[in-house]
Amino acid sequence: MPEIASQSALLVRELRKSYKDVIAVDGLNLEVQAGECFGLLGPNGAGKTTTVEICEGLTEPDSGEVVVLGLRWNSSAAQLRQRLGIQLQDTQLSEKLTVYETVRLFRSFFRQGEGASAVIARVQLEEKQNSRVGDLSGGQKQRLALACALVGDPDFLFLDEPTTGLDPQARRQPWELIEEFKKSGRTILLTTHYMDEAERLCDRVAIMDHGKVIALGTPRELIASTCAEQMLEFTAGSASCALDLQALRRIEGVREIRTENGAVLMQVTQLHTSVPALLAELTRQNVPLTELRTHSATLEDVFVTLTGRHLRDE
Repeated sequence: MPEIASQSALLVRELRKSYKDVIAVDGLNLEVQAGECFGLLGPNGAGKTTTVEICEGLTEPDSGEVVVLGLRWNSSAAQLRQRLGIQLQDTQLSEKLTVYETVRLFRSFFRQGEGASAVIARVQLEEKQNSRVGDLSGGQKQRLALACALVGDPDFLFLDEPTTGLDPQARRQPWELIEEFKKSGRTILLTTHYMDEAERLCDRVAIMDHGKVIALGTPRELIASTCAEQMLEFTAGSASCALDLQALRRIEGVREIRTENGAVLMQVTQLHTSVPALLAELTRQNVPLTELRTHSATLEDVFVTLTGRHLRDE
């Protein structure tokens, strides 16, 4: 593996891309440091897939600058392809080839890297190496796509929703591979629909909406700057009991209130004062409490606060 210079692994400046009546990327600026796992999050239509495809050299921008590992696609495309590993959101592989044949084919595209069998073992597909791709489950195909991205021993790994289709237990094995890759000093750009995945793996996260970055920082920084530290979630009342949300907003320490699927979610600074005040206010309004839960604020709460949507909303 060639030594990575101590510089930005990815630099994006004033990137723009439009499709007919849609502005997909609107003057985007990003910088990913060498050796970090950087998460790019956003609701559907935010422009993150177009951004990633431009960075991967798959899509031409209308304007702007993209520098990957100190190189530009218009002058160093062949050199860049040797140094990048790419797992697309929907990788199309020949269903008649076996797992081993598929990984061996991808290995032939690169000048360096482990043998096909070693990479197959890393993604725990040894028992399936002689099976045809068309016979694999969705999760197994995801692991095969990850193997194809790793087979060239890349310096920079692009992962577009790498654990889609995997159950919670199965997702942990790709997480370990990603963490091992990052520990070797190499760089990852990750998109995901799983907030726990972003919180665990990413050193920094950018949240996109409408073609622009609307928030940037470590997961903890984003939570601290956007949300109160604690979340109260409750259901109360009935059709005949109208809840006065404005009165709840006046409770000391309440930062924000929203309703969701019949429940009320409150961002609060201190549980020990907010919970008694909430119960007292519900009593004053003569509204019976039916359920109450608390949790620490998460990246999901940040995302909803900033975009008004959940990450997996269609």
